[in-house]
Amino acid sequence: MSKPGLRPPEAVGEALRASARYILAEGRGAIEDKQRVEAVAVHDFRATMKWWRAYLRLIEPFLGAEDHHWRTEARDMARLLAGARDAQAALDAVSDMEHHTASHRLSAQSWETIVNNLEDLRSHAETASLTPSLRKKFSAALDRVEMRIERWPLDDVTFGDVAESLSEGYRRARRLIPDDWRAASAVELHELRQRVVVHRYQMEIVKPLWPRLGKSWVREAQKLRDRLGKYQDLAVLARYAEPHQPLARWRSRLQSVISQRQAQHVSTARRLAGRLFAERPKAFKHRLEAMWDGVSSSH
Repeated sequence: MSKPGLRPPEAVGEALRASARYILAEGRGAIEDKQRVEAVAVHDFRATMKWWRAYLRLIEPFLGAEDHHWRTEARDMARLLAGARDAQAALDAVSDMEHHTASHRLSAQSWETIVNNLEDLRSHAETASLTPSLRKKFSAALDRVEMRIERWPLDDVTFGDVAESLSEGYRRARRLIPDDWRAASAVELHELRQRVVVHRYQMEIVKPLWPRLGKSWVREAQKLRDRLGKYQDLAVLARYAEPHQPLARWRSRLQSVISQRQAQHVSTARRLAGRLFAERPKAFKHRLEAMWDGVSSSH
């Protein structure tokens, strides 16, 4: 199935329904493909739920209150598979730092011991896996929302309505860009990353209108998401090195390496955000509408 999106002269409402079906099919594939390695299936399903929640946030202004619970349900399903998320984040941070120029502050043996400790933590934290009962539960949830899609009141939705919703997602993310990146807290950067994730997934729907620039835009948003994610992974690793925590014995040596690496990620994130969110929301909306009008006039 090719990835759907908004393409004149197809009706906007039907394109939105097609996008919903596509995302749900991706989620279904993750949990029903028995050949997929379980860890990969869990990752793919959680990623699809992020995409689904971003999509629902985009179209919720057009739905009735009775359909606003789908986003909460998607969040809850993803949480059931959270498992050892923090330990994996810390492992990802170690992988990010191991070849960093300041990583020589710890010996190869120390890095190996840290990784082994984190892998043990991840193993013990696996409280939920993609069991047959969970697969059945998730499939039933997808069945329910798929049946509902056909009754969503999307037939009268215009591209202007979608552009307004997209610009609201853009505005929410832009509003969270720090005035002083160096003074921004981990919480503030995490909130920004959450909004960037939503914006990145929502922009998938207009990529067909904007083939070259749309792909570039989504790619830049993904880069920003990744940089902010790496910053958060390092923050998780730092928590594991606090007093009375599993990595406390390496605290003094880890702290400086973590801080340096975080500063590099913040510097890159600042440049990416400056490019991605340079326009004011109204200008961003006008750009989307002009793009739609230009493509529509050619049909």
